[in-house]
Amino acid sequence: MQTKVKEFNEYRQKMNDKILDSDNKVIKRIFNLDTNTFKEGHLPVKTKELLGLVASAVLRCDDCVQYHLESAMKNGVTKEEMMETMSIATLVGGTIVIPHLRRAVEYWESLESEAKNL
Repeated sequence: MQTKVKEFNEYRQKMNDKILDSDNKVIKRIFNLDTNTFKEGHLPVKTKELLGLVASAVLRCDDCVQYHLESAMKNGVTKEEMMETMSIATLVGGTIVIPHLRRAVEYWESLESEAKNL
């Protein structure tokens, strides 16, 4: 049985490949801009991922939340840092963010579980 993390990453990669294969210049530029935005710069990658997590939660994009959670974990974010970040997102976004907070915590637990199995 596939894990949530594996399913998410496989689906994301498959669809990104299809989208990029369409050879649309604007879409390719947007994808490239997104990639370059989250590279090391004046702000560390860890900080950028946490900022992305807040924005994604406030905008209520679960796919984006999952992506930033995984990237944040890979960049050394602790559960406590993630929870503090999500508390900011919930404050900024309001109680409508709470269902996304629930799914974020559930996905974080999946990431932790998968990390233990590596």
